[in-house]
Amino acid sequence: MIFGLFTILYTYRFFELDPTKWWFWMLLFLADDFSYYWFHRTAHNVNWFWASHVVHHSSQYYNLAAALRQTWTGNLTGSFLFWAWMPLAGFHPVWVLFMQQISLIYQFWIHTETVHKLPRPLEFILNTPSHHRVHHGSDLKYLDKNHAGILIIWDRLFGSFQPEQERPTYGLTKNMSSFNPIVVALKTWGELFKAAIHSGSFINAINYFIQPPGWSHDGSTKTVKQMRQNSKNN
Repeated sequence: MIFGLFTILYTYRFFELDPTKWWFWMLLFLADDFSYYWFHRTAHNVNWFWASHVVHHSSQYYNLAAALRQTWTGNLTGSFLFWAWMPLAGFHPVWVLFMQQISLIYQFWIHTETVHKLPRPLEFILNTPSHHRVHHGSDLKYLDKNHAGILIIWDRLFGSFQPEQERPTYGLTKNMSSFNPIVVALKTWGELFKAAIHSGSFINAINYFIQPPGWSHDGSTKTVKQMRQNSKNN
């Protein structure tokens, strides 16, 4: 379905990009990685996308098996829209989906504690096991940091970079109590809809879907930004 949608968008492309040229592949790589960064950052800052992405952060261990914890609902709820501009820019849908898979394969190996640090030039440019361990940490200073796919430079440019200092505590700020894959895949969605239904107003209900994780209409739970502000005040 996504390939079909991207194919329709491609018929309205603004540019003709030639895949036989070397620069096409550089542009394709950068466009995909840039799109992934903003999807990933949004998935940590908008409940609608977090409810799907939370699956990937549900493990309290950090290993290659954790990399395989992937959402069942991500594309159904619109994560593909972050790449929808690429067919319009002239990238054929085949190459868009191909580069997405390259990114996903790259991100598999960085889910490990076996590799400590790569040489400094690589740590500066690439998303590495060290950088991604931070991303999976539930410690306050590590929350919502290092959203990179392949290049960590996006986090450095847009202010979401955090170096690894001590070993992270992996998992969620409130971990799931089940290993049932159906529960892990759908629990957060259920909680989100339940909170919206009992929120007291239509505006509050909408906010539960568009606000960051932890937002509540009555202040009973806190967002990462609010937790950091409280930590500073204390």
